[in-house]
Amino acid sequence: MTLQELIWEIHMRLGNTAFYYAAIMTLWGFWRIIKKRGVDSNYWGAIVIAEILILLQGALGVYLYFFTDYRLARQVHVLYGIVSALVLPAAFAYTRGNQERRDMVIYGAVFLILAVLTARALMTAGMVLVFE
Repeated sequence: MTLQELIWEIHMRLGNTAFYYAAIMTLWGFWRIIKKRGVDSNYWGAIVIAEILILLQGALGVYLYFFTDYRLARQVHVLYGIVSALVLPAAFAYTRGNQERRDMVIYGAVFLILAVLTARALMTAGMVLVFE
């Protein structure tokens, strides 16, 4: 396996991981909303992990796009990646880092959007969700 193939494989697997992580964060967020709780330090930590995961995914995608022979069938994949990287910082800027229940609703909705974005990114790249 060459380095390019390895990076492509990691990029593909991280895409699956990002989807599942966003889905779990959505469920956790909605659970916290039902329990009438706001954002706590555990959820903040998970938000940071999600953003790091998305940025790492994006960095590998940039490498594959500019420095390898891999090409996308549909360029909208890049748009999904860019929007995915910006959605959590935008939510943080909108909520101003508050931790109220209203802000938990926003983060739950944002993670639902992020799950849809990552699923669409996988589909436009010709990949499917892997259940292994």
